[in-house]
Amino acid sequence: MSEERIRELLQDADRAAEPPLFGQIKATDLRQRLRRRRLVRLGMPATAAAVLLLGFGTWTLHSRPEAPASPPPDKIASLEEQVRQLQAQTDAALQLVHEVLAQERQQQRLAALEAELASISDPREEIERQVDKTAFVLVYEADQLYRELNEIESAVEAYEQVIRLFPQNRWANVARQRLAEIRKVKINKSETEGDSKCGSQSV
Repeated sequence: MSEERIRELLQDADRAAEPPLFGQIKATDLRQRLRRRRLVRLGMPATAAAVLLLGFGTWTLHSRPEAPASPPPDKIASLEEQVRQLQAQTDAALQLVHEVLAQERQQQRLAALEAELASISDPREEIERQVDKTAFVLVYEADQLYRELNEIESAVEAYEQVIRLFPQNRWANVARQRLAEIRKVKINKSETEGDSKCGSQSV
């Protein structure tokens, strides 16, 4: 494997890595990056050794004057075996680099999905908000009937409807207070009318 080919493989690995995410760095992300760098560092010596061995072998072959006799077969076999071993080590290191990069991409996708899931509101909370809003609107309409239009009976029915539909809601407590207030006004009014009748009869 030539030095140019090894450089191309390393550049491909760099391009395959996605750009870093800015923001908070998690401990798992940091550990994964350190493991990746460690794997790259492990692969670099093997790659460098392969390049040096190939360069040395090429230089040795070219620097020797051509001799009629061929080099010993056992030496050639030894060099070929060493090249095969270095090639296997380089391939294993590159495979590990690709696996680490794939794991990083998978972790990033999982983190994005978790963030998206966290942004979705709880359906129960949404239902509670809608119930609270509905109860408020009914109490508001009943207040309009009671205070502005002086339609006491319609207001009483509206307050009772809020209590019946939403007994545990805070606006049901407001409706109960309004009903108590209306009853008190009715009692005071009837007592006042009774007193005025008694006074007119005595005269």
